[in-house]
Amino acid sequence: MLRDLIILVALYSLTGCNMLKSTNEPYTPSTFPVLSAIGYAPIDTQPSEFHTEKVLMAMESSKILAYRELAEQVYGLQLDSNTKVKDWLVNVNVTSTKVGGLIKGARVVKSYPVDKFYVTELELDFRLVWELYQQADSPRQERVLVIEPAQNF
Repeated sequence: MLRDLIILVALYSLTGCNMLKSTNEPYTPSTFPVLSAIGYAPIDTQPSEFHTEKVLMAMESSKILAYRELAEQVYGLQLDSNTKVKDWLVNVNVTSTKVGGLIKGARVVKSYPVDKFYVTELELDFRLVWELYQQADSPRQERVLVIEPAQNF
């Protein structure tokens, strides 16, 4: 009986670590949402004398605002508000918002002017985001780029 117990403890100690080993297979979600965001920027109020520069500035501004909207959807929005009342009247009412985060894999769907605004539409497919993070976690592989001279025909 004692001999069987010693053999059982010895076998368990030799195989115990193997039995507790977890698989390193990543979880793959069954569905991936696709988020969309739109950014608007006025053209005429951009700080430039030339209309073409105003359009370019509005294009960039609308893209940044669309990315901000995506970040709000992914990470949420921090809202701080302060209201002071004096003599039963609102004396000061201050509200500020803050958003922060890293957006990878978004793509511009459309970018176009509408009346006096420039509009940029973005899309964020979480399947692509998931694939990007999977690649970032995998070990780096050394790649060799071979460039051969063109052959004359």
